[in-house]
Amino acid sequence: MSDTIIPSDPIDEESPVVAPLEGRPKDKRRQRLLQGIQRMSSSPSLQQIGRSRSSSSPYGARGSLSCVSLAATPSFGQYPSGSVTPGYFSNGQSSVPGTPAVELPGFDAIETRAARKIANISTTQPNPTSVSLPAEVAATRSRSGTVRKLPFEFWARMPDEIRVHILSYLRPKELIRMSRVSKEFHKFCFDGQLWTHFDATEFYMEIPAEALAKIILSAGPFVKDLNIRGCLQIEHFKRAEVIVTSCMNLINATLEGCRNFQRATLHNLIRSNEKLANLNLTSMTAVTNSTCKIISQHCPQLETLNVSWCKHMDARGVKMVVLGCPRLRELRAGEIKGFNNVAVAEAIFTTNNLERLVLSGCTDLDDEAFKAMIHGTQPEMDILTDRPIVPPRKLRHLDLSRCTQLTSQAVAALGHLVPELQGLQLSGCTSLTDAALQPILASTPRLTHLELEELSELTNDFLSEHLAKAPCAPRLEHLSVSYCENLSDVGMLPVMKNCISLKSVDMDNTRIGDLVLTEAAAMVRSRSARTASRSSRPCIGLKLIVYDCQLVTWTGIREILSWNAEIRQPCESPATYPTEIIGLKCFYGWQQTVEQHTQRVLKGDFAAAARLERKWADYMQAVEEAGATGAGSRRRRRRAREAQMLHADEEGGAGRRRARTVAAACVVM
Repeated sequence: MSDTIIPSDPIDEESPVVAPLEGRPKDKRRQRLLQGIQRMSSSPSLQQIGRSRSSSSPYGARGSLSCVSLAATPSFGQYPSGSVTPGYFSNGQSSVPGTPAVELPGFDAIETRAARKIANISTTQPNPTSVSLPAEVAATRSRSGTVRKLPFEFWARMPDEIRVHILSYLRPKELIRMSRVSKEFHKFCFDGQLWTHFDATEFYMEIPAEALAKIILSAGPFVKDLNIRGCLQIEHFKRAEVIVTSCMNLINATLEGCRNFQRATLHNLIRSNEKLANLNLTSMTAVTNSTCKIISQHCPQLETLNVSWCKHMDARGVKMVVLGCPRLRELRAGEIKGFNNVAVAEAIFTTNNLERLVLSGCTDLDDEAFKAMIHGTQPEMDILTDRPIVPPRKLRHLDLSRCTQLTSQAVAALGHLVPELQGLQLSGCTSLTDAALQPILASTPRLTHLELEELSELTNDFLSEHLAKAPCAPRLEHLSVSYCENLSDVGMLPVMKNCISLKSVDMDNTRIGDLVLTEAAAMVRSRSARTASRSSRPCIGLKLIVYDCQLVTWTGIREILSWNAEIRQPCESPATYPTEIIGLKCFYGWQQTVEQHTQRVLKGDFAAAARLERKWADYMQAVEEAGATGAGSRRRRRRAREAQMLHADEEGGAGRRRARTVAAACVVM
């Protein structure tokens, strides 16, 4: 007897539809299973279902079917009689050669037999109308049928260019810390593209010499901006040679304070970087006139040079740089000797390329050399105006601070020859008078910064008649007249009225009084707009320094504080708040109150600032009354102590009154 069990009610071979079961109770669950199997058998995409299972399949012992059909499959029951539809339960001939006919098994063991028949189907012929699932997806399918996602290595699959771009937002100190994570991070953190701008300002006192040399060695060919200011640890010859041999494409180099640099090393560094545009050699002992000669020969694109406080060179080196670097625009040579040499001054006059010249502390600079620097030696003079007929200078910023040998006659030569001048510093030139500055102010309409500290010969006429009426008055932003003891309210009041763009004024140790402070508050009030937004925060628009001004009293200080916290509310209009206030530096006994008041205003707490200003005024008034003699002195002293306690509480609370601890009264029954 055959092992195949013949069902009692066979299925009609002429029709693919399963005949209804007779003589048996209907089992809905089994009927649904049979219908599903018949639907699968009618699909042309299961011709390869009998292929052997892979040895690496993660599925369990039970079989599962996964297929993607690309052909339009008719619905169940639409195939005509005698069709050759391939399937498991069709008796007709299959359209695929080599596929044997499969008889319909019995219903009793249909699940077991169906699995057995499926395993015996040949898979030699491919089906062009079906596409199997990708191997990656099939390998991640779990026993329950859900797809397990593989972990995505975001950083590993990211292109190197994007990784370098992300790391470019980190600072050098952060890159060094991140390089310790792994070898891969170390490789990317020391990529040369991240070190095109190397600035050791933040960590120059902490980084060891070996680490600094390693960074420069790995990033040297890419470094264009090098700043190793104050790196004294580069003292060994080999460490300094690393910089020379690695950095060959420098454009900006700052070696300020590197006192341990050897002279030969510095010269080799300059020779190997012909593209240098900005070079800072401040306070370097290795700089000499030979260094300046090498700069003039190998740095034709140099635009900025700073050799201030280089003690082993003089003005002759400056001359070589000025003549050899035609693009030089900025020269800083403070505290350099030898500027009384007329040949150096003639070189500066002949080239006429400098826009910023800093000669602060050059005590050798005298009148003859300075005149030669401005209009040359023996220039042709205009008969009508008695002025030299020479091209105007291109100077925009000129610093002659502490050039003590200059007189008014030499400084007056700047008049009508520097029309582009924006900044002039003459602090410490004690012999200058009003006559030296009158022609300069009359011919410099773009002047914005003027420093005249310690010019004891200046008078109020200079301020009121010349500075206040000069073409540069509306543009002037910074004015310093500290230690000009002859200046008072008479000269400063017109300046405060006409110089409406002032941002900082230094008037310490002068004879100004409260009227100047009041006029300054009025000037800021007139030029600044107000806002109706309560959440807006004001900014400091004018800084006043009035240290040691004996005529400045607490009344003038209170005027400034009152304006800073002023809230205007006209009738039937919303309140308006200031957008610009005055920052004040005054007598040290009042400065703490002024700073607390300013902090509250900047935070937008105008009520607390007004309360502090009111309490401080009561305290100052009580102090003045306590100092008076006569009847009631004890009462005035008591009021002064109470006002002082209230002021201390208000000032220490930073916008909130300090709570006092009051002992509870004891009630005796």
